[in-house]
Amino acid sequence: MINVGVLGATGAVGQRFVQLLAEHPWFNLTALTASDRSAGKRYGEVVNWRLDVPFPKNVADIRIRTTDVKSLKDVDLVFSALPAEVAAGVETACADAGLGVCSNASSHRMEPLIPLVVPEVNPDHLGLIDAQRDAGKDGFIVTNPNCSTIVMCLSLAPLREFAFTDIRVATMQAISGAGFQGVPAMSIYDNVIPYIGSEEQKMETETLKIMGRLEGGVVKPAPLSVSASCHRVPVIDGHTMAVWIDIRESVEKVRDAFRTYVPPISGLPTQPEKSVLYLDDQDRPQPRLDRNRGNGMTVSVGRVREGIRYVTMGHNTIRGAAGASVLNAELIHTRKYL
Repeated sequence: MINVGVLGATGAVGQRFVQLLAEHPWFNLTALTASDRSAGKRYGEVVNWRLDVPFPKNVADIRIRTTDVKSLKDVDLVFSALPAEVAAGVETACADAGLGVCSNASSHRMEPLIPLVVPEVNPDHLGLIDAQRDAGKDGFIVTNPNCSTIVMCLSLAPLREFAFTDIRVATMQAISGAGFQGVPAMSIYDNVIPYIGSEEQKMETETLKIMGRLEGGVVKPAPLSVSASCHRVPVIDGHTMAVWIDIRESVEKVRDAFRTYVPPISGLPTQPEKSVLYLDDQDRPQPRLDRNRGNGMTVSVGRVREGIRYVTMGHNTIRGAAGASVLNAELIHTRKYL
């Protein structure tokens, strides 16, 4: 078993990390960090746990630690759910101290030597860990993308057999993506908010790195144009998006690509049976009906129409955040980087 910790364990994404790691077959969850005011207290005492998710009782008595490297000497790998402005320094310090870092924060995603990984899309980009070590790091940092970027890129993976250069996407994003305090109730009830800070830029830039090629220790961005319009809607979990893509193939060929897609990786504990699931019903996917497929790790696709246009949806705090980092860590482990 590999001893692991969660940085920022009491927030929305941090709780998802704890949920996924509490009984993980490969990782032993021993360290949880939070703010200084919570340090020393039992996790069960300080966490405001989501009522719709069962609380893993085996973590209740773990004592909260401060979020610094000195408190993490007994772990080999940490999962970061820290805010970007805090994550930048803490994650770098952890990697410098020899720890592996799987981060959900945006701080390091676009740095040249740090891989931005969706295991079913670009597992070879983990080769950048070697580049980090060649540059003098004892540990490493691996990031997962923004929650919407992950869902869209997974939906693009089965379409790589076709030629395309232009992607347009309109998102309908759940309120849990903004954290517990992110969207005031009076702002989101009976409403759609047509702007999410920096979200569109993340989708437009991160996608190019993820879909790019690793050559000579450098990721060459994919020659794509991505245009995104992102919106917050009154849904608790599950980001839905409409995608337009300039594929010059028949609708049936595109549907078959979704139906028959086989990822380049297999056998990881958190990986679902179907990473991308095509739904034939014309009114699917829907967040309430489909977000928990594959324990929240499956991305669903439907409504493929002439154009080519389709709708895709995935669970934003599991597949789009904590689950993505855990899956990255599992892949890292199988590649002998831990």
